[in-house]
Amino acid sequence: MNAAKRLSTGVPGLDERLGGGLVGGALTVLVGATGIGKTQFGVQFAQSGESDEGTPGVFFDMSVRGDSQSHAEYAARMFSRQIEQIDADATPDLEDFFARPSHGHYLRVFDHRSRRITRSGEDFFTWHEWQAQMNARMTAAIAFVYGNLVRGVRRIVIDGVEPVDRPSESIQFEMFEYLYHQVLRKDPEWVARDLFRQHYRRHADAAAHHRYDPQSVACLLSVTSRETMLEDLISRSLDEGDVLSGANTVILLGKIRQGTRIGRALYVAKHRGSACADDVIPFAIDDSGLRVIDDAVA
Repeated sequence: MNAAKRLSTGVPGLDERLGGGLVGGALTVLVGATGIGKTQFGVQFAQSGESDEGTPGVFFDMSVRGDSQSHAEYAARMFSRQIEQIDADATPDLEDFFARPSHGHYLRVFDHRSRRITRSGEDFFTWHEWQAQMNARMTAAIAFVYGNLVRGVRRIVIDGVEPVDRPSESIQFEMFEYLYHQVLRKDPEWVARDLFRQHYRRHADAAAHHRYDPQSVACLLSVTSRETMLEDLISRSLDEGDVLSGANTVILLGKIRQGTRIGRALYVAKHRGSACADDVIPFAIDDSGLRVIDDAVA
């Protein structure tokens, strides 16, 4: 049996500690507090698609709070990459769908607010307004993801997921579950049926010509945690039924105490399919993004 393909994280010094990198065609979840480096990690992972698959990855932003995830800023500064943003409210042009040279690199699907949105935190009507917004923009979301996959993109970075006590409380997790199971992991011709609907027959030959293997698609999901310290994240269990329990790889990012200083470190909580480092791995962030620090944590 052939070993699963490995994908570079794009973080210098980390692939070696993951048995060669992340497992291709699987879900990786980053967990950490706001500002710890998850977005930079995602940009580095996406950019590594340029060398690994010939095409860099794209960004699906589900943030609802007002702070920007800064994907375009990081990509421009770190890799001189220009990120084309797609308007979630614009009706996708499906007529010449397969002939388009680009389907954009970034889509933010929810309107920004000053707080997170949960089922228990909203009244009935407000919650259903958010669901209606999600449903109204679902065609744009499917077109963005599927359009990039048929153009050769194999890395999808999903960012901006806020912490909740139960995933069922979150409209972000609700949308992630749909995207992951009904778009990223679904047979591409059935994704095309969902996208083109009554016009599918017109596009059937092109959809068949642009088939790809869903198992070649890697997804990096970034989840914000309430915990700031890495020690607290490590002690948190990966509950059954939670999105973390279904991920192939879970990487925790948090702060650590180093004498009188506070530093950053990561811990690989789960990495199916290979041996990996079982120690706390310190990292630093500079203008090039994240990089592992070789010195061991005392």
